[in-house]
Amino acid sequence: MTSPFDAPVPAPAPEDRDALPQYVLPLLVRLERDTPPGRTDALETSARAVLTLLADPRVTEADGEWAERVAAWEDARIRKVVRRARGGEWRRAGELPGITVAGQEAEVRVFPPIPLDGWPKELAKLQVSGTDLEETGPVAAPAPGLPVLWLNPELDMSAGKTMAQTGHAAQLAWWRLDDAQRKEWVESGFALAVRTASPEAWAELVVSGLPLVKDAGFTEIAPGSCTVVADHPALRA
Repeated sequence: MTSPFDAPVPAPAPEDRDALPQYVLPLLVRLERDTPPGRTDALETSARAVLTLLADPRVTEADGEWAERVAAWEDARIRKVVRRARGGEWRRAGELPGITVAGQEAEVRVFPPIPLDGWPKELAKLQVSGTDLEETGPVAAPAPGLPVLWLNPELDMSAGKTMAQTGHAAQLAWWRLDDAQRKEWVESGFALAVRTASPEAWAELVVSGLPLVKDAGFTEIAPGSCTVVADHPALRA
Protein backbone atom coordinates (compact mmCIF):
# COMPACT_ATOMS: atom_id res chain seq x y z
CA MET A 1 0.00 0.00 0.00
CA THR A 2 1.35 3.44 -0.89
CA SER A 3 1.99 5.75 2.05
CA PRO A 4 0.39 9.21 1.89
CA PHE A 5 3.84 10.61 2.64
CA ASP A 6 5.79 8.81 -0.10
CA ALA A 7 8.35 11.06 -1.79
CA PRO A 8 7.78 11.94 -5.45
CA VAL A 9 9.82 10.23 -8.12
CA PRO A 10 13.08 12.11 -8.84
CA ALA A 11 12.51 15.21 -10.94
CA PRO A 12 13.62 15.13 -14.57
CA ALA A 13 16.81 16.86 -15.66
CA PRO A 14 16.49 20.69 -15.92
CA GLU A 15 16.30 20.66 -19.71
CA ASP A 16 13.54 18.03 -19.58
CA ARG A 17 11.65 19.94 -16.88
CA ASP A 18 11.57 23.02 -19.08
CA ALA A 19 9.98 21.02 -21.91
CA LEU A 20 7.06 20.00 -19.69
CA PRO A 21 3.91 22.09 -19.12
CA GLN A 22 4.83 24.72 -16.54
CA TYR A 23 2.83 25.34 -13.37
CA VAL A 24 3.18 27.82 -10.54
CA LEU A 25 2.17 27.59 -6.89
CA PRO A 26 0.38 30.82 -5.87
CA LEU A 27 0.93 32.13 -2.36
CA LEU A 28 -0.94 35.13 -1.03
CA VAL A 29 0.15 37.11 2.01
CA ARG A 30 -2.35 39.29 3.84
CA LEU A 31 -0.93 42.80 4.04
CA GLU A 32 -3.36 45.14 5.74
CA ARG A 33 -2.19 48.74 5.62
CA ASP A 34 -2.17 49.38 9.38
CA THR A 35 -1.14 45.93 10.63
CA PRO A 36 1.52 44.39 8.39
CA PRO A 37 3.08 41.20 9.77
CA GLY A 38 6.70 40.97 10.84
CA ARG A 39 9.09 39.82 8.15
CA THR A 40 10.37 36.67 9.89
CA ASP A 41 6.87 35.57 10.84
CA ALA A 42 5.77 35.96 7.21
CA LEU A 43 8.74 33.92 5.98
CA GLU A 44 8.03 31.14 8.45
CA THR A 45 4.31 31.14 7.71
CA SER A 46 4.97 30.90 3.97
CA ALA A 47 7.16 27.83 4.48
CA ARG A 48 4.55 26.21 6.70
CA ALA A 49 1.85 26.95 4.13
CA VAL A 50 3.77 25.06 1.43
CA LEU A 51 4.28 22.10 3.75
CA THR A 52 0.62 22.13 4.77
CA LEU A 53 -0.40 21.86 1.12
CA LEU A 54 2.05 19.03 0.43
CA ALA A 55 0.69 17.02 3.37
CA ASP A 56 -2.99 17.67 2.60
CA PRO A 57 -5.04 14.55 1.68
CA ARG A 58 -6.20 16.37 -1.46
CA VAL A 59 -2.56 16.07 -2.55
CA THR A 60 -1.36 12.86 -0.91
CA GLU A 61 -4.29 10.62 -1.82
CA ALA A 62 -4.02 9.05 -5.28
CA ASP A 63 -7.49 10.34 -6.18
CA GLY A 64 -7.08 13.66 -4.36
CA GLU A 65 -8.56 16.59 -6.25
CA TRP A 66 -5.20 18.44 -6.25
CA ALA A 67 -2.91 15.41 -6.66
CA GLU A 68 -2.61 15.55 -10.45
CA ARG A 69 -1.84 19.27 -10.52
CA VAL A 70 0.77 19.00 -7.77
CA ALA A 71 2.42 16.06 -9.55
CA ALA A 72 2.59 18.04 -12.80
CA TRP A 73 4.02 21.04 -10.94
CA GLU A 74 6.66 18.92 -9.21
CA ASP A 75 7.67 17.28 -12.49
CA ALA A 76 8.45 20.70 -13.97
CA ARG A 77 10.10 23.60 -12.13
CA ILE A 78 8.58 24.14 -8.69
CA ARG A 79 7.84 27.82 -9.28
CA LYS A 80 6.18 29.78 -6.48
CA VAL A 81 4.89 33.34 -6.73
CA VAL A 82 3.91 35.43 -3.72
CA ARG A 83 1.33 38.19 -4.14
CA ARG A 84 -0.21 40.50 -1.56
CA ALA A 85 -3.81 41.37 -0.71
CA ARG A 86 -5.84 43.24 1.85
CA GLY A 87 -9.47 43.90 2.67
CA GLY A 88 -11.88 42.83 -0.05
CA GLU A 89 -9.05 41.44 -2.18
CA TRP A 90 -8.13 39.03 0.60
CA ARG A 91 -11.75 38.02 1.19
CA ARG A 92 -12.38 37.34 -2.50
CA ALA A 93 -9.20 35.33 -2.84
CA GLY A 94 -10.26 33.32 0.19
CA GLU A 95 -13.25 32.05 -1.76
CA LEU A 96 -10.94 30.20 -4.16
CA PRO A 97 -9.89 26.64 -3.25
CA GLY A 98 -6.84 26.79 -1.03
CA ILE A 99 -5.53 26.65 2.54
CA THR A 100 -4.92 29.59 4.86
CA VAL A 101 -2.11 29.21 7.40
CA ALA A 102 -1.73 31.66 10.27
CA GLY A 103 1.47 32.57 12.06
CA GLN A 104 1.80 34.83 15.07
CA GLU A 105 0.94 37.85 12.92
CA ALA A 106 1.03 36.69 9.31
CA GLU A 107 -1.66 35.00 7.27
CA VAL A 108 -0.67 33.20 4.09
CA ARG A 109 -3.06 31.42 1.75
CA VAL A 110 -1.64 28.75 -0.55
CA PHE A 111 -3.53 27.60 -3.63
CA PRO A 112 -3.11 24.41 -5.66
CA PRO A 113 -0.76 24.83 -8.64
CA ILE A 114 -2.08 26.55 -11.74
CA PRO A 115 -0.72 26.76 -15.33
CA LEU A 116 1.87 29.49 -15.63
CA ASP A 117 -0.47 31.57 -17.82
CA GLY A 118 -3.69 30.45 -16.09
CA TRP A 119 -4.02 32.78 -13.10
CA PRO A 120 -7.63 33.24 -11.91
CA LYS A 121 -8.76 36.85 -12.14
CA GLU A 122 -9.01 37.16 -8.35
CA LEU A 123 -5.25 36.56 -8.11
CA ALA A 124 -3.98 37.86 -11.46
CA LYS A 125 -4.77 41.47 -10.59
CA LEU A 126 -2.95 41.37 -7.26
CA GLN A 127 0.48 42.90 -6.90
CA VAL A 128 3.74 40.99 -6.54
CA SER A 129 5.72 44.10 -5.56
CA GLY A 130 5.29 45.96 -2.31
CA THR A 131 6.00 43.05 0.03
CA ASP A 132 8.89 44.71 1.83
CA LEU A 133 8.28 43.93 5.50
CA GLU A 134 10.03 45.01 8.68
CA GLU A 135 10.35 43.10 11.92
CA THR A 136 7.73 44.04 14.50
CA GLY A 137 9.84 42.87 17.45
CA PRO A 138 13.09 41.16 18.38
CA VAL A 139 13.85 37.84 16.69
CA ALA A 140 15.20 35.31 19.16
CA ALA A 141 17.64 32.51 18.42
CA PRO A 142 15.83 29.36 17.25
CA ALA A 143 15.04 26.77 19.90
CA PRO A 144 17.40 23.77 20.04
CA GLY A 145 16.28 20.92 17.80
CA LEU A 146 14.01 23.11 15.68
CA PRO A 147 14.26 22.86 11.87
CA VAL A 148 15.84 26.08 10.62
CA LEU A 149 15.74 27.55 7.13
CA TRP A 150 18.97 29.53 6.90
CA LEU A 151 19.06 32.55 4.58
CA ASN A 152 22.11 33.58 2.60
CA PRO A 153 23.49 36.67 4.42
CA GLU A 154 24.91 38.11 1.20
CA LEU A 155 21.64 38.39 -0.73
CA ASP A 156 19.15 41.25 -0.56
CA MET A 157 15.70 39.97 -1.50
CA SER A 158 12.22 41.41 -0.98
CA ALA A 159 10.05 39.70 1.61
CA GLY A 160 7.86 38.26 -1.15
CA LYS A 161 10.82 36.76 -2.99
CA THR A 162 12.23 35.40 0.26
CA MET A 163 8.86 33.86 1.16
CA ALA A 164 8.98 31.89 -2.08
CA GLN A 165 12.54 30.80 -1.29
CA THR A 166 11.69 29.57 2.22
CA GLY A 167 8.80 27.66 0.67
CA HIS A 168 11.26 26.03 -1.75
CA ALA A 169 13.61 25.09 1.08
CA ALA A 170 10.85 23.57 3.18
CA GLN A 171 9.71 21.53 0.17
CA LEU A 172 13.22 20.21 -0.50
CA ALA A 173 13.51 19.15 3.14
CA TRP A 174 10.10 17.46 2.95
CA TRP A 175 11.22 15.42 -0.04
CA ARG A 176 14.29 14.19 1.83
CA LEU A 177 12.45 13.02 4.96
CA ASP A 178 11.17 9.49 5.39
CA ASP A 179 7.62 8.57 6.30
CA ALA A 180 8.09 8.66 10.08
CA GLN A 181 10.01 11.94 9.97
CA ARG A 182 7.33 13.58 7.87
CA LYS A 183 4.62 12.37 10.22
CA GLU A 184 6.48 13.85 13.18
CA TRP A 185 6.81 17.19 11.41
CA VAL A 186 3.11 17.21 10.56
CA GLU A 187 2.20 16.50 14.18
CA SER A 188 4.36 19.43 15.34
CA GLY A 189 2.36 21.79 13.13
CA PHE A 190 5.42 22.11 10.90
CA ALA A 191 7.42 23.83 13.60
CA LEU A 192 10.35 25.69 12.05
CA ALA A 193 12.35 28.89 12.16
CA VAL A 194 13.78 31.18 9.50
CA ARG A 195 16.99 32.99 10.34
CA THR A 196 19.86 34.65 8.46
CA ALA A 197 23.09 32.69 8.77
CA SER A 198 26.38 34.32 9.67
CA PRO A 199 28.83 34.43 6.75
CA GLU A 200 30.97 31.76 8.42
CA ALA A 201 28.04 29.45 9.10
CA TRP A 202 26.67 29.98 5.57
CA ALA A 203 29.93 28.81 4.01
CA GLU A 204 29.66 25.58 5.99
CA LEU A 205 25.95 25.09 5.31
CA VAL A 206 26.38 25.35 1.53
CA VAL A 207 28.74 22.34 1.50
CA SER A 208 26.96 20.39 4.25
CA GLY A 209 24.82 18.24 1.96
CA LEU A 210 21.63 19.67 3.46
CA PRO A 211 18.89 20.75 1.02
CA LEU A 212 20.04 23.89 -0.78
CA VAL A 213 17.89 26.20 -2.87
CA LYS A 214 19.50 27.51 -6.06
CA ASP A 215 17.32 30.13 -7.66
CA ALA A 216 16.45 29.99 -11.36
CA GLY A 217 17.02 33.73 -11.64
CA PHE A 218 13.62 34.75 -13.02
CA THR A 219 13.39 37.73 -10.63
CA GLU A 220 15.59 39.89 -8.38
CA ILE A 221 18.76 37.75 -8.21
CA ALA A 222 21.19 36.09 -10.60
CA PRO A 223 20.52 32.55 -11.89
CA GLY A 224 22.12 29.89 -9.73
CA SER A 225 22.21 32.05 -6.59
CA CYS A 226 22.14 29.96 -3.42
CA THR A 227 19.38 31.40 -1.27
CA VAL A 228 18.36 29.06 1.57
CA VAL A 229 19.62 25.92 3.29
CA ALA A 230 17.05 23.70 5.03
CA ASP A 231 18.64 22.49 8.25
CA HIS A 232 16.26 19.83 9.55
CA PRO A 233 17.73 17.84 12.47
CA ALA A 234 16.56 14.56 10.93
CA LEU A 235 18.71 15.25 7.88
CA ARG A 236 21.85 15.60 10.00
CA ALA A 237 21.59 12.14 11.54
